[in-house]
Amino acid sequence: MSEADIAIIGAGPAGLIAAERLAQAGHRVALYERMPSPARKFLLAGRGGLNLTHSEPLDGFLDRYGEARDWLEPAIRAFPPEALRDWADGLGAESFVGSSGRVFPKAMKASPLLRAWLARLAGLGVRLQSGRLWTGWDENGALRFTTRDGTVETLRPAATLLALGGASWPRLGSDGGWQETLAARGVAIAPLRPANAGFSVDWSALMRERFAGVPLKRIALSFAGRRAMGEAMIDRGGIEGGAIYALSGPLREVIACDGRAELAIDLRPDLGEAALAARLERRRTGETLSNHLRKAAGLSPVAIAVLREAAGGPLPAEPAALARLIKTASLRLTGTAPITRAISTAGGIRAEEVDAGFMLKRLPGVFVAGEMLDWEAPTGGYLLQACFATGVAAAEGIERLLNKPSS
Repeated sequence: MSEADIAIIGAGPAGLIAAERLAQAGHRVALYERMPSPARKFLLAGRGGLNLTHSEPLDGFLDRYGEARDWLEPAIRAFPPEALRDWADGLGAESFVGSSGRVFPKAMKASPLLRAWLARLAGLGVRLQSGRLWTGWDENGALRFTTRDGTVETLRPAATLLALGGASWPRLGSDGGWQETLAARGVAIAPLRPANAGFSVDWSALMRERFAGVPLKRIALSFAGRRAMGEAMIDRGGIEGGAIYALSGPLREVIACDGRAELAIDLRPDLGEAALAARLERRRTGETLSNHLRKAAGLSPVAIAVLREAAGGPLPAEPAALARLIKTASLRLTGTAPITRAISTAGGIRAEEVDAGFMLKRLPGVFVAGEMLDWEAPTGGYLLQACFATGVAAAEGIERLLNKPSS
C-alpha cells in the first residue's frame, strides 16, 4: 500500500472535513472507508432534509451537549455554526434558517453537497480507499486493513485519525467494532448506548392498530425538570420523534435503573389550565366527549387517544380535572429502542483519554473525532455540528504534531 502522510479511517463528516483541512495545508492524505462508498449515514440523514446546524445563540447551543459541553466547547467555538454555514455555502450548498431555527441547504438534500465535497477533495489530492476494514495494528505498529477480497494491507503514516462513528447505523458502517481494538490498548470507553431513540409503551390494541404512524403535534414533554416542545410519532411499540429525542438521555438512564419512566405530556402547551377548563365547561347537551374535546380543547383524534391511554379508564367529567389531565397526561415508558434503531450514539472514548488536540494520550499520533467520542446531543443540527467541529479540531491537532520541531 502506498504511503501517505496522514491516514484518516472513516469517511463520514468528521473524517472528510479533517481530510479537507489537512490536504489544504499541503499534506498527503488517504481516506480509508469500510463501505463501498463514503458518507452513507450523512446521505441517509439528508433524505428528509439535511439539518446542518442550528441558529440559536451559541451559549444556548453549547448547553445542548450537557455534561460534554466543557469538553466540546473549544472545538465548537473554533468552528461554530456560522463557520459551518460558510463552508457549505462555499460548496454551492447555500443554506437557510428554517422556522424552527434549524439550518438546511436550500436543496434540502445531502447528495449535491457531498458530490461537490468529494470533487473538492479529489482536486486536493485526497485518495479515497473504499472497501477497507480497519482491524487495528500489526506487530510492528502498522495500521492493518482487510479488503473485500480478504487481502491484508498495512500502512505506517505519520499520523492517524479515527473517525469511525458510533454504533447506531451498523448497515451503513457505524457498528462500534472499534471498541475492542482500542480497549485492548487501554483506552477507556464509556459503554455505547442509544441516543435520540424511541421508547416502548404498552399501548392498548386500539392504539396500536388505529394510531401507529400518526404524529402527535404541538405538544410539550416534561421529565426530570426538563421540558421539550415539538412533535412525537406513535408507533405500534411505543413513541418516538423530535420532542422525545430531546429528553432521551435522562429517560434512557432512568429506565436502565428503574425499568420504567413516567413522561408528562402537555397536549395543549399554548393554553393555560384555567383557560382550558373554561372552554371545557361549555359542552352542548348530547355532544360526545370526543367531539367536545376536539371542538372545545382543539385536540386531534390521536391526542384524545393518548389522553385515554394516560387516564387508564374513563376520562373525568369535571372540566377542571379534565383540563388538568390534558396538561399533565402521563405515559409510562418501559424500555428504550435498541441502538441499531437509534439516530445516534451516547458513550464512546472518554474525555480524559484525549488531549486538547483530540489525540489519544495512550497512542501518540492517533487522533479521534466525531461520534466515537463520549458525547450526545439532540437532533436539530447539534449532531453534525459536533462531528464537523471535532474533525476540524483533530486536523489542527495533527497539524501541530507534524509541525512540531524534532528535539
